[in-house]
Amino acid sequence: MPVFTRSSDASQPGDGVSEAEEEQEGGEREEDGREAAASGPGPAPSRTLLGHRLTRLRAWRTRHPRTARTLRLATTALAAALVLGALLLPNTLPALKAASFARVPAEAVIGAVVVLALPRRPRLVAAVLYGLGLTALTTVNLLDMGFNEYLGRGFNAALDWDLLPDAQAYVEDTLGGGVATAVTVGAVVLVLLVAAVMVAATIRLAHVLARHRVRATKGALIAGTVWVTCSALGLTLFGGPIASERGAGALRVHAQRTVESLRDEAAFARQSKADTFGNTPPGELLPDLRGKDVIFTFIESYGRSAIEDPVMAPGVDRTLDASTAALEKAGFAARSGWLTSATYGGSSWLGHSTTMSGLWIDNQRRYRTVSAGDHLTLTKAFQKTGAWDTVGVMPGVQKGWPEEKWYGLDKLYDAFDLGYEGPKFSWSTMPDQYALEAFQRQVHGKKRDKPLMSFVILTSSHQPWAPIPKMVGWDELGDGSVFDAIQKAGNKASDVITDTTKSREEYGKSIQYSVTSLTQWLERYGTDDTVLVFLGDHQPIARVSGNGASRDVPVSIVAKDPKVLDKVADWKWTEGLKPDRDAPVWKMSSFRDRFLKAFGSTPRPSKG
Repeated sequence: MPVFTRSSDASQPGDGVSEAEEEQEGGEREEDGREAAASGPGPAPSRTLLGHRLTRLRAWRTRHPRTARTLRLATTALAAALVLGALLLPNTLPALKAASFARVPAEAVIGAVVVLALPRRPRLVAAVLYGLGLTALTTVNLLDMGFNEYLGRGFNAALDWDLLPDAQAYVEDTLGGGVATAVTVGAVVLVLLVAAVMVAATIRLAHVLARHRVRATKGALIAGTVWVTCSALGLTLFGGPIASERGAGALRVHAQRTVESLRDEAAFARQSKADTFGNTPPGELLPDLRGKDVIFTFIESYGRSAIEDPVMAPGVDRTLDASTAALEKAGFAARSGWLTSATYGGSSWLGHSTTMSGLWIDNQRRYRTVSAGDHLTLTKAFQKTGAWDTVGVMPGVQKGWPEEKWYGLDKLYDAFDLGYEGPKFSWSTMPDQYALEAFQRQVHGKKRDKPLMSFVILTSSHQPWAPIPKMVGWDELGDGSVFDAIQKAGNKASDVITDTTKSREEYGKSIQYSVTSLTQWLERYGTDDTVLVFLGDHQPIARVSGNGASRDVPVSIVAKDPKVLDKVADWKWTEGLKPDRDAPVWKMSSFRDRFLKAFGSTPRPSKG
């Protein structure tokens, strides 16, 4: 009776499934049940329970044939949508549009052909592997989306795993430990869920194709013909090719990127051993700056967009103009240009090390390679002369930082050395104004036998730009407790980080604050012998600076002694703190050698 009932239902108008196919489907389903019950690793009670459930399921399908058929069709349609969606998923958020999925993926056609050609057990293995491949593809596409959104580049499987703990630390500092833990657990669960769903979807489709082998073979042939025709004729739809190989192409790009990164590591290791000034004796380094207190300062995320973007530029430009005028009144002059950063949106240490080393350090592996060697940094050149005391002021450093030796710093002042007792401002451990005042109190303002070379990293303009500190009286800074009320009254990071317009506005305000803090400090404490070089480390994230934004950052040299700026007159930089649009643009890696040569250093190359 069950067979008669199912056959009767199969012959109903509109069903479109033959009696033979239904019998084949039932046979395979029974075979699946027998094999699952016979080969299960569990004890006999488990096999009995499984068999009982299969019996109940078949009985339910017999009693409710139309409902069962609807569920089967819906499940199959969902599985097909998931597989096609994974194969056509773009790797950038702007490309995530419905039109991107109106394609015929070659990988789907090939997958169908392989499944149809295999017997049952190999077919099941192939389906599982295909599902895991789709999981990997989906994961790298989602990572690409995140990296493109924040760092302006795709994910690199050979280099970027080390950045994930930094991302977790950023979320913890910005939104709290509970959110960071939830995000981490959620990411792991998401990957596992995608794997489970994709494998289930591919197994489902493999079974359906095998049950309807004749029609599936015809469909695969038609789909393959359509793909080849569209590819040969270059046919497009909604601005893109109809014949797609997006999935295979994405995995191929990531594989090539990984191989190239591994090759680059060996080449860069050799390159970093050669140095234009590697054999320059101490007496021939920086002779034209002897007696000067030189300060190299990086302002976090201070990029070209801050000066030229219509949302951020008006406020930032007013600040730069006002600061230029105030410095001129105090006897200082400035020259400004552009440097193209080795990084974008984050990984500030890559910008710092590129500027100081004269090497293009655009990934973590290069950074580790060069910082473990003895390539001469600009800061270490000052130490090598023996004519300067060298210090680092880094309020963002909250753990051991062995790179201080490579940078040539006699002393490092980190987040715990500056005496701050006020509140954190999201990721930033303390306001820039306080960090600079602590630098003056503990380092710069003290009498010493030698002039000072300082390496200062300011952090208040670090994303998410909420809450942002405000300037207070320099004599009111104390231990930083004065910022309690300001921090409490500021924006919440969660409100700004999810709003693009608000992020852009608050980013601009943070740059104004950092520039004001630095220039007011110079007005207040600068002397005839002070030379300040300050610049950005990179542009802000793509969501703020915009898709396709340059990697340029402003750089300025400020001094009272006109002889200092005369040394860089041939650089053709703009007068003041705001570089013109057409001011010279150099790669950030060229700054070290240009600076050393401008101030009298003699090149004595060392070979790798």
